[in-house]
Amino acid sequence: MAAIVKNDGMACTECVQKLETVFAPGKLSQKELKLLEQPQRVLSATLKVKMDSGEQKEFKAYRVQYNTARGPAKGGIRFHPQVNLQEVELLAFLMSLKCAVLDLPYGGGKGGVECNPKELSQGELERISREYVRAFKQYIGPNKDVPAPDVNTGGQTMAWMLDEYEKLEGGHAPAAFTGKPIALGGSLGREYSTSLGGVFALEKILGQGGKHGLKLNTVNKTVAVQGFGNVGMHLARLLHQRGWKVVAVSNSEGGVYSGSSGKGLDVPKIIANYEKDRLGKIVGKKVSNEELLELDVGVLAPAALENQVTEKNAGKIKAKIVLEMANAPVSPQGDKKLFAMGVTVIPDILANAGGVGVSYFEWVQNLQGYYWSEQEVNEKLEKKFDEAVGQVLAETQGGKLSLREACYSLAVGKILEAERLRGRL
Repeated sequence: MAAIVKNDGMACTECVQKLETVFAPGKLSQKELKLLEQPQRVLSATLKVKMDSGEQKEFKAYRVQYNTARGPAKGGIRFHPQVNLQEVELLAFLMSLKCAVLDLPYGGGKGGVECNPKELSQGELERISREYVRAFKQYIGPNKDVPAPDVNTGGQTMAWMLDEYEKLEGGHAPAAFTGKPIALGGSLGREYSTSLGGVFALEKILGQGGKHGLKLNTVNKTVAVQGFGNVGMHLARLLHQRGWKVVAVSNSEGGVYSGSSGKGLDVPKIIANYEKDRLGKIVGKKVSNEELLELDVGVLAPAALENQVTEKNAGKIKAKIVLEMANAPVSPQGDKKLFAMGVTVIPDILANAGGVGVSYFEWVQNLQGYYWSEQEVNEKLEKKFDEAVGQVLAETQGGKLSLREACYSLAVGKILEAERLRGRL
């Protein structure tokens, strides 16, 4: 089925709430608010897919292009049974801000298919991927909207989508998708780029934050990571390599904690055995996901689900820094409470922007037909974070604004500047 386009001027409710938690009434004009509160284009489709059994099944699919004033839309496609339009709109909104914070020439987009990949064969997943491209082909492409992997999708998904796109286009177009396998134009370093960006954000804020009024002098180099998927695993690995003591990690089955000895976990061993033993069989003190959040550590890195730290448990957080590696792991109410407690929250739109940073590099390499070494990619990503962290810290006005408020203020300012230059404001 072809995509249905919705441009009805309806505001994204959760996006409005996000803006209201950061901007005081009157800070933005009504025209600015209206422009920021609603997506530019909302696409939906019903994918009709032939299953292995021979029956035809329908799947709801979405693509939202929230704001494209600064460039083509950019954002992942997720396959999940709880995908819905409201979630996709909010994530597209956050992508708009994330790209602006890292100063990438992109707008924000997001997509999803309501399905359970655990119940689908490889063949069925491939057919869903190709049908998604057929539904939205008119609205995606290197200069329109550049999708990438997200929850339950990866390089293979992008490979199928790229192949289908190129069949319809009638020629090669590697820059139409990012997060691809290396053999199809993917970028070196992309697999762990989100985690590396988190490391850069953390260490640069620790290095520069004190000059801007952030109280970070007493932060010790211990860290607890909630969520041991791709992002959490690579974050633990990279921090361990850089001299941090990773004292606890967890996944949906529970977690392990090295105790108060201060020795930290044997991260390389945990990673080596993870696929075989999972975390449940790793030797160590058992800890639940809830208990992990409340450990006495220098840095807490929630890298799993949203709303893990809320108004109810924020008062029990002992970490000096919360590094948001997941999307929205701290609720707005929890965020305000942590700020009042003196806890520094490094927000998701900065902390986990490394993935879209290297996706941008992949897009540039595809357009040029010239590819960089892994070291070059990582060096370019670090430079991006150098510049972004410097701008965000300056925006805090000597610590008067939280890092989240500063990120939102900086990103919204850049988006509105582009809108004014285009004559839309």
